[in-house]
Amino acid sequence: MCKNTTTMHGSNHRFLAFDCGATSGRAILGTFSDGGFRMEEVYRFPNQTLEIGGKYYWNVYGIYEHFLKCLTELGKRQIPLDSIGIDTWGVDFGCIGHDGTLLGLPRAYRDPYTDGIPEKFFQKVPREQLYALTGIQIMNFNSIFQMFAQAEEGSVAYRHAKRILFMPDLLSYLLTRGKVCEYTIASTSGLLNPKTQQFEPSLMDAVSLTEDQIPDRVQPGEVVGKLRFSIAKETGLGEVPVVAVAGHDTASAIVAVPATDEHFAYLSSGTWSLMGIEVSEPIINEQSARLNFTNEGGIEGTTRFLKNITGLWLVEQCRKKWSAQGKDYSYAEITAMAQLAKAYAGRINPDDPRFANPDDMETEIKNALVDKGYVAPANDAEMLSCIYHSLAERYKEVLDMLQEVAPFKIEKLHVIGGGSANDLLNQWTADAIGMPVVAGPTEATAIGNLMVQAKAAGLVNDRWAMRRMIAQIFEMKTFTPAP
Repeated sequence: MCKNTTTMHGSNHRFLAFDCGATSGRAILGTFSDGGFRMEEVYRFPNQTLEIGGKYYWNVYGIYEHFLKCLTELGKRQIPLDSIGIDTWGVDFGCIGHDGTLLGLPRAYRDPYTDGIPEKFFQKVPREQLYALTGIQIMNFNSIFQMFAQAEEGSVAYRHAKRILFMPDLLSYLLTRGKVCEYTIASTSGLLNPKTQQFEPSLMDAVSLTEDQIPDRVQPGEVVGKLRFSIAKETGLGEVPVVAVAGHDTASAIVAVPATDEHFAYLSSGTWSLMGIEVSEPIINEQSARLNFTNEGGIEGTTRFLKNITGLWLVEQCRKKWSAQGKDYSYAEITAMAQLAKAYAGRINPDDPRFANPDDMETEIKNALVDKGYVAPANDAEMLSCIYHSLAERYKEVLDMLQEVAPFKIEKLHVIGGGSANDLLNQWTADAIGMPVVAGPTEATAIGNLMVQAKAAGLVNDRWAMRRMIAQIFEMKTFTPAP
């Protein structure tokens, strides 16, 4: 929720953030002016994987088509744009052929084709060596394992790729024909050394990739190119620059954490929950390896030291089943139901691999509870209570791990993203961790995207100036632990 806008000097500047998630995407128009800053959602579209022949893909052409519809609408409204920025989820990539065409659709990270691949890869590069080089937590869908899997299965697209483009860079390419490799999205691949900020040759060899297949690395704020002439003409917007923002959605979201100093942890809460701290140097040692934390790139040379936690995916998948049964619960109803059944004692580990992509999430959770000796939930309310309590307790476990290795004392947890609007989960989290939880903003990723564009335009100086501005503009809600 916005408070009063904050004052900025200069004429109107308009930036467009394309924020693409695994289930939906949206376009947010940000206007900076003498009167302040305001945001407007101008377009929203669904996004989903396509299952073709037992393989899962992203319909990147569908996303591109939605981009064009949005830009055309803005052109009709005669809204000039200073620049456009794109952020997406991490790890997935597309293959570009020698003639510049996309060689098939990008594979989706939830495709089970990487099951068992890390163990095969460790026969070439030991697990300890891989982590020492990259500082990336071992997850079977990391780009490096997807690439290894595609090489193993003889993927024609991968074998004949002239360039490999990660998802936000691929979408920028479709708009501009500019080929870049933005740092924050590249840092999720499992191929990049965070200390040198270069791809490791030994790892490239292990996945049959050469240095020239990866475009030049760029930092957030650099221009990828301008809208292709045909798009500029068709939409009526002209040749608007496309800026490489923090292309990984979590990196963009962390920009929008309204912190006043470094003594904070963040929780980017959505389909995934990503909990971590912001540090000036990567943390790569035996302890971080044992705890399986990851080091990913942030803006201004920072490192996002974090752990992926399965988040509201658990609720989303249960809602999907309930909706098919004619039970279309609103978010308010879901919260009320979980509160009503708060005494339900069953708990799961949200990060159990069995919850990655089951055919029936509700049944899988019930089976997991029974396997652990609990009585299965008697109704949907108890199921929701189980999920929320389990998430809150998992957040405490991960926060305790973070404090073990953090170079500073963590004094509060900032919850950002869509999950920050869940007052019940925020309160249960504050109760679990025993420290204040500051919730908001909900549209953190889009805000961070816009702020990096504003910095590229010279309107803000650094991430702390961005955060001060965000704290002035947006309403935050603080949850204190119950006695």
